[in-house]
Amino acid sequence: MATASASIVQYGRRKGSSRTNTPIKRSEVADVPMQLPDLHQVHVLPKAEWERVQESLNKMNREAELIQEKKQEKEALRLRSKEVVKHWSNTIAGQRQKKIKAKKLREEIEEQEKRKIDFEEAQYQAEKRREAIERAKTLQYYQTDRVKGFHSALVLTEVLKEREAQIDLKHKKQNAHENVNKDIMAQMQRKEEQAIIEDQHKALQRFQECKSVASDQMQQVKERQHAKEMEKLEDKKEGETIQRLTRLYEWEKNKLEDQKHEEKKQLMHAYLEHMSNRDILKAIEKQKYEEEQESIHLFSTAKQKMMKMRKEKEAELFREQLQQRDQIIELLAKQMQEKQCNEDEIIARAVAEQEAKEERKLKEKEEKRIAELKSISTHRVTMIKQKEEKEKEERLQAVELLHAIQEAAKVFSAKQWEKQQNKKEKSRHIQDLHVQQMAENHRKSLHEKEALLEYEKQNSSLIALEEKQFQAYANEVIDSAVKAKRNPYPLRKAARVGFGGGLGPVFGGLRPSYLAQDITGIELPNYNRSTTQDIKAIYNTDDIQKSRKKLGFTW
Repeated sequence: MATASASIVQYGRRKGSSRTNTPIKRSEVADVPMQLPDLHQVHVLPKAEWERVQESLNKMNREAELIQEKKQEKEALRLRSKEVVKHWSNTIAGQRQKKIKAKKLREEIEEQEKRKIDFEEAQYQAEKRREAIERAKTLQYYQTDRVKGFHSALVLTEVLKEREAQIDLKHKKQNAHENVNKDIMAQMQRKEEQAIIEDQHKALQRFQECKSVASDQMQQVKERQHAKEMEKLEDKKEGETIQRLTRLYEWEKNKLEDQKHEEKKQLMHAYLEHMSNRDILKAIEKQKYEEEQESIHLFSTAKQKMMKMRKEKEAELFREQLQQRDQIIELLAKQMQEKQCNEDEIIARAVAEQEAKEERKLKEKEEKRIAELKSISTHRVTMIKQKEEKEKEERLQAVELLHAIQEAAKVFSAKQWEKQQNKKEKSRHIQDLHVQQMAENHRKSLHEKEALLEYEKQNSSLIALEEKQFQAYANEVIDSAVKAKRNPYPLRKAARVGFGGGLGPVFGGLRPSYLAQDITGIELPNYNRSTTQDIKAIYNTDDIQKSRKKLGFTW
């Protein structure tokens, strides 16, 4: 019966098996015969009751599930409605989105147009900068000493050609005078006039060119002056504006001062008016007081009269009452005798109570004095104990302080050792840094030398390129001068290879000037003579024996 009771349902619940029970194998279960439960211990529930129990058990879970399902349905409905309304154009949000999209599209189109305009403007400005740079480079190239010298040589060739033409014209004039041929004279005169006209025309052209250059320069000067004047005018306007603002500030300041002065005047006027009103009010109050005093005096006189009349009336009443009082006195005498006896008893009782009260006070005072003496003795004992404890604590604190000082000394010595180690480490680090800096400086010096060599190489290549360009330009000019039958000697001399205006040989693409080492500092020529070699042989110290003989040392 005990084995079958494990599977019996009691009161609608299943009774669980004990955890200490050993598991039963299937073979053992198969071997055990099935036993029916005891029907007296079984309680059968109806279906409705069973469902009610299950519902009451799962009520919270079902409510939570229902709430969650409702929330999910609401969220799904909200998302579906939001998805449906999202693409509507007749709503406020749709119209707003439509306007925002249209504004974005309009701004993108405007931005593209602005970018296009900026790109075109940048191209135009870049072209203008390029032209200005090219023109500046050309002008700068024409302003170099070598090109200017070459152009002066070109002018010299023109002068030489003009001089040859003038000499030829002079010879022709002489021949014409010798032959005295009118026709030839007239022809020569016409040629001379034509030549003069051509010369005048050329001179006019040169004058016009110079005039145009001068006008350009004057225009630039005028523009600069105009810019300076504009700056002066702006400064003047700014100064006038500052002065105007200063005057306005002074005016506003004076106005504020006037307003303050006016307010002070108004306050003074109001104060004087208040004082006058106060005097008037005082006079009115004084008058009222006098009237009140007069009314009081009248009232007091009337009252005195009334008092006099009332006294007379009272005297009459008093006389009438005396008779009644005599009668009452007799009655009162009897009552007073009775009352005197009662008062003696009350006084005796009050004296006894006062003496008892005094005794209680003396007793309380004595008890209080004894309690105070006891508290003083207890306080003295506690103070002695506290003093002993304090001395004990001070001794302990002194011991602890000694230990703390010893620990601090140990910590200090450890910190000093650590500081020395850090100092050594720092010195080692500084030494490493110095080594690194030396290596870095050495590397920098090598890099600077390499950069200097590279710079010299680039400079020499640029000099060679500039020399090549100059020689090309000079050859073109010389060829055109030869074709125009001009004397090319000054041009060839000015177009010699090498930069510089010296007379020495070309060295590294340069033609330096070799100056004499004396007070004159004149440039030495580029040719050698035997005199130079003789002087060098005299002052040369290669042969020491010659120097000795020359100085007289014969040993």
